[in-house]
Amino acid sequence: MTTMKNKFGGGNDGEHCEPLCISYPQKQYYLLLTEALVEDISKPKQPLRRRLSKTKWLLKLPILLSSLGYLVWFAINCPRHHYPEPQGGIQLPGMHHKDGGHDFHPPRRQRHQNDDYSLEPSQEEIGAPSPIRRPIFEYSDLTLAEQEAIITESISNDTIAQWSYYYTHGKHLAGTNKSMAEWTRDRWIENGIPSHLVEYEVYLNYPVSHSLSLTIDGGERFVAGLEEDVLPEDPTTGAADRVPTFHGYSKDGSAEAEYIYVGWVLLLFHNNTLLSEAADLGGKADYQRLVDLGVDLKGKIALAKYGGTFRGLKVKYAQEQGMIGVLTYTDPGDDGEITKANGYAPYPDGPARNPSSVQRGSVMFLATMTGDPTTPGYPSKPGVEREDPSGFIPSIPSLPLSFKDALPFLQALDGYGFTAEEVDRPGWTGGLNVSYSVGPRPGAVISLENKVDYTYTPVWNSIGIINGTIEDEVIVIGNHRDAWIVAMILNYLGGASDPNSGTAVLVELSKAFGELIKLGWKPKRTIILASWDAEEYACIGSTEWVEEFVSWAVPNMVAYVNVDMAVAGPHFRIEAVPELWGLVEDTIQNVSSPKTQGKSIYDEWTADGGEAGVPGAGSDHGVFVHTSGIAVVDFGFENGPKDPVYHYHSNYDSYTWMTTLGDRYFTYHSTMAQIAGKTVLRISENVLLPYNVTTFATTLQSMLSDLKGEIATAGMTLNLSPLEVAIVRFAAAAGDIMVIKEALEPGEWGGAQETIVNERIGKFERGFIGDGLPGRVFYKHLIYAPGVETGYAPTTLPGITEAVRVGNVEEAMQYVGITAAAIDEVAEFLEG
Repeated sequence: MTTMKNKFGGGNDGEHCEPLCISYPQKQYYLLLTEALVEDISKPKQPLRRRLSKTKWLLKLPILLSSLGYLVWFAINCPRHHYPEPQGGIQLPGMHHKDGGHDFHPPRRQRHQNDDYSLEPSQEEIGAPSPIRRPIFEYSDLTLAEQEAIITESISNDTIAQWSYYYTHGKHLAGTNKSMAEWTRDRWIENGIPSHLVEYEVYLNYPVSHSLSLTIDGGERFVAGLEEDVLPEDPTTGAADRVPTFHGYSKDGSAEAEYIYVGWVLLLFHNNTLLSEAADLGGKADYQRLVDLGVDLKGKIALAKYGGTFRGLKVKYAQEQGMIGVLTYTDPGDDGEITKANGYAPYPDGPARNPSSVQRGSVMFLATMTGDPTTPGYPSKPGVEREDPSGFIPSIPSLPLSFKDALPFLQALDGYGFTAEEVDRPGWTGGLNVSYSVGPRPGAVISLENKVDYTYTPVWNSIGIINGTIEDEVIVIGNHRDAWIVAMILNYLGGASDPNSGTAVLVELSKAFGELIKLGWKPKRTIILASWDAEEYACIGSTEWVEEFVSWAVPNMVAYVNVDMAVAGPHFRIEAVPELWGLVEDTIQNVSSPKTQGKSIYDEWTADGGEAGVPGAGSDHGVFVHTSGIAVVDFGFENGPKDPVYHYHSNYDSYTWMTTLGDRYFTYHSTMAQIAGKTVLRISENVLLPYNVTTFATTLQSMLSDLKGEIATAGMTLNLSPLEVAIVRFAAAAGDIMVIKEALEPGEWGGAQETIVNERIGKFERGFIGDGLPGRVFYKHLIYAPGVETGYAPTTLPGITEAVRVGNVEEAMQYVGITAAAIDEVAEFLEG
């Protein structure tokens, strides 16, 4: 049985801890990102004030009058303690993957003589949270309301616009942006936040050249431009050395064959097995439908529409069916009401999609893992052993297209193969004046070439640390810094929304926190700022950081706050663990809407019919919750069907687009900075963590109801009573702990009751971390995970749900037992 230590980060070595005993090991390894000290904590520590008192009596008589000043100095600068490096490499337990259909376990990384990788951080890494609990008199005299007011007053639309301009006019393709990482670090240091860079050496591909043509009966030929138009109105679109349109982690190679239109590629295959009809909740998968209609997919090239399924899965499922290449394009029919067909001019003359816009992006199989595919489960440091990444990246070439380039390919299929009406699949048609016929057309041949260079290259995370007074409760707020749409040599790029709206918010927050620091503020809980690199390829910077510091993160982190794509429109969105929903909703009730005077963001959100969702994947928060059970929130403002089209991963996600159509005066940027800053402060400064476990219990009941619906649709019979009993117990325990929390009176920080309640409500999700889901052990959370068939969107109770969707009764029952046992154990943890 998994011990409480393994599940929740506590427990004594060699002993079974009491259910709520979240004590630390005899030899505790604090990966503090900076200094590391050795301390034998098997002996109980004397209270800090007693230690200070002893020091006081050692002082000579002439300096007794200055003792009070010394006490304050010592409390702030008390010595940190070095811990010995653990033997062997860091590796998430149970990590393995499929290779040729066989499970194998990657070896632990071996140390090499020339390997400078060490768990002991470098001298440049300064300012780590101290493992010494400090006395209560260090707390700031500022109330939480006063701190929030200072945050609000310190945030400026003008300076956020300056940060946005900087980040959208400098290069930041992953592995090319060290100067920008250093600039970010330096801004944080200027704001009084000790900061440093953390470097990894990762496996990436870069574009070299590409080509795409269509030949009909050996004569008529169309050559795709494969680039976005340069717009005189938008200077960042005209860099001489623009990054070519390409897919991250795409296969270097070429293909020539007839082609087939495959639609959205909705729910397709799982582990090379065709999904059952029940998997699509009443319909059949796109490829399944084509197979049923007798379409021969083998040896063909797929033309797929963006949407429905993550782009990497479109490629994965095509190669599994014997197809030899994939083209992806964005159809204007999926842009809502704002289309040229509805009378709206395309960007830059209007809010509709520019016909030449291309969505770049990664095609790594993110539903299987994130991070460097050559180092699954351990950090990508120079000299580590590398694994074959072929199980995680495509084996056939692919290219992204604009709908302007895709149109001739679609037109050539008109009247060939099955019609859209005969296929009868959701999302099959679009907004172009074509029939969306399947094909193939005899004699219509595509020639595709994708030349990319794979290499190992350094990437850099910028890390800033605001030391708090509590060593074992840490909040990280972060966003990625890299983007697809940059010039690799010249200083031109875009990414105004993704990622730079969030990065501008993060830098502005560092300025606001700096204003608090000037007033003598020290947070109760440590706050870490993180600017991740290489998120666009596979959330690499954040994943490698968690893998390196997992032994520190699991016991210490209470929350990760993500601000990726902070502003792409005016509609607020929340994706978070359920226990944080109430916190965010309370926060946005206290943030004014930039759209309607007298209304809050909460008012606007509820008027939009807004609902909070559980965490999926697709950004840096994923690794924290799905591998380690850390509470996460990802939020921002998105566009709706009646708003200007957001050009995702396109050159037109630019500073010009943002200042003309997206957020002209950066009011939503400053609003998002207020929301993020206040959310972090409310987690940091409340003596009791502002988490609501009963919301999680209610959500579990809803998940159970959804599962029953899927089982009924599948015509399957499962005994869910163990799960039902466990959820009832969890709900009762959640209610009890919240009653205890609400009854507590404010007292001295670090009191036994407050500490126990915070341990329970802040770390209970660790108990849902298992050994890994079938076929993708990177994802360990038993309550939610990115869907096998979606890549981004979450699937709830995934071990059971995905087994039901493929008709595997045995596996479904196995995971009923595994999930019920985990919920029961977490209920025991909450009960104490």
